[in-house]
Amino acid sequence: MNITIAELSPFHFDQVIEIGNLVHGDNYLDLATLEKIYRYSIKQDINASFVALENQRVIGFRLTYAPDQWPMDEWCSTHLWPAEKQHVSYFKSSTIIESARGNGLGGQLLQASITALKKQGAKGGVCHIWQQSPGNAAFKYFSKAGGKTIKIHPDRWLKDCIDFGYSCTLCGSECHCDAVEMFLEF
Repeated sequence: MNITIAELSPFHFDQVIEIGNLVHGDNYLDLATLEKIYRYSIKQDINASFVALENQRVIGFRLTYAPDQWPMDEWCSTHLWPAEKQHVSYFKSSTIIESARGNGLGGQLLQASITALKKQGAKGGVCHIWQQSPGNAAFKYFSKAGGKTIKIHPDRWLKDCIDFGYSCTLCGSECHCDAVEMFLEF
C-alpha cells in the first residue's frame, strides 16, 4: 500500500464528502460545511486538516480546527479543560475507509494535525467522540493517543438531525448517541 499524508485542499472536497457520508451517515458533510471546516483549519498559513491518499484517491481524512478559530458551543465544557480556550484546537472528524483501517492511518493523520496545531500555538485539542461507534473504536483510538475524558453528552447529535437532516448510521433521523468530550494535551 503506497499511502501519503497531505494537507486537505479543495481538490479533495468531493471525495472527503463522499467518504464522510458513507461512513457517518447521510448529510454528515456537504460542500458548504466542508468549506467552513477548511477555513477554520488554517491559521498563520498553516493547515491543520489532512487526508490520506492512495494513488491520489482519498482513503481517509482528519478534519481539525485551529486554536481560537472555531465556534465553541454548549457541548464544550471549557471550565473543565486543562488549557485556556484560546489555546485549544478542535478535532472535528477522523474517517478511514473500511478497507484501509487497522494500518495506523488514523494515528498518522492525528500526528500530522498535532504537528500543525503546535505551530499554530495550540496547547491541546478537544473532540466529541461518538461513543456508539462500532466496537467503541473512536473512544479507544483517541484514548490510545492520550485523550482524557472530560464529560459525556447524551443525545449530542439529535439537534443536527432535527435542524440539518443528519441521519445517524445507527439511529436514523433521531440520533440518541452519546458524545464523549475528550481532551488531548500537547
